[in-house]
Amino acid sequence: MKANHNHLHTFLSLSEFHTMFGLSKPEHPLVSFIRLEEMRLPSEKLSENLVLDFYKIAYKDTIGSAKYGQHHYDFGEGGLVFTAPGQVFEKPKNNKIKGFLILLHPDFLLSYPLAKKIRQYGFFSYYTDEALQVSEKEKETLFSVFNIIEEELKGRTDDFSQDVVVSQIELLLNYSSRYYKRQFITYKAVNDHLIEKFEKVLDFYFNNDEELQNGMPTMQNLADQLSVSASYLSDMLRSLTGLNTQQHIHNRFIETAKEILSTTDLSVSEIAYHMGFEYPQSFTRLFKSKTNQTPLEFRQSFN
Repeated sequence: MKANHNHLHTFLSLSEFHTMFGLSKPEHPLVSFIRLEEMRLPSEKLSENLVLDFYKIAYKDTIGSAKYGQHHYDFGEGGLVFTAPGQVFEKPKNNKIKGFLILLHPDFLLSYPLAKKIRQYGFFSYYTDEALQVSEKEKETLFSVFNIIEEELKGRTDDFSQDVVVSQIELLLNYSSRYYKRQFITYKAVNDHLIEKFEKVLDFYFNNDEELQNGMPTMQNLADQLSVSASYLSDMLRSLTGLNTQQHIHNRFIETAKEILSTTDLSVSEIAYHMGFEYPQSFTRLFKSKTNQTPLEFRQSFN
């Protein structure tokens, strides 16, 4: 994420966050459910940029804007935003936002499979303007899950409370994954244009000798040029093309390598250096992993 990291305020505990925003003490030290209308802007001076040491899942239902990294998002129609620990976001600007907020410390998930799985949900690294827009029917489903979590945390706890909350959080994330896939399809015209721009950026890299000699483009570099988050780009590509960003890069690399191998007399080492590899063995290893042939075997079979 690109952001100005000067004057950061880092919240290390849920209790600190509750105190800063005028909320009562959290019912649990590692997980909290908050109705946004209950939050109050701090009377003391607070840094513009905030960092949480825990996960944040927010649904905002009223008009208002937020900044995340270099991007702004208008919540006029409501949306879900996910933030992973350590990410930077802008502090709230007013008290008029309505919705829900779940704060989740990673330690709450220890001993549960979700502790590892949660890192696989790419939308925790999306920009705010890549928020999940939900239909009225989807909203009803999500709200039912939010309500169960709220009731479980604010009701009397027992031996099953943590199991129920964790399972509902995982259900919420799985629904979000489903709805994001729907959103990729709904916004197909916009995303098709993004894919077209993505292909042009790849063309530039692999058709430009100077760029090619600097090595293959990274996922983050491509995303930056397209002004989207790397996770959103990869998930969008996978949803619409069946391949993520890295697979697209490797496929273009193989196409280019095959073309050079079949149309020139350059040695494998020369081709490796030409394509930005410091060590020819690395080039050969990647080529074989994608084609089941070494570069020399491909050249011989082609001839």
